[in-house]
Amino acid sequence: MSFNLQRLKAERMAEGYTQEEFAKKLGMSRGAYAKREAGIVDISVEDLSRIMDALGYDASKVSIFFAPSVR
Repeated sequence: MSFNLQRLKAERMAEGYTQEEFAKKLGMSRGAYAKREAGIVDISVEDLSRIMDALGYDASKVSIFFAPSVR
């Protein structure tokens, strides 16, 4: 499985957050968040936990951020 960055962006936007606003909720700079959303920097387990909290999602929704890997 791979992390679905497009879904991350879609969920952020659906909640009405700009990258700047969302980054602030996560306790990081917009640049640091933008690198994660663009796939330049990997999203850690800690990052994912903060993202889920910031979006108000519980652990049961974590699977929406993952896509099956194609081989």
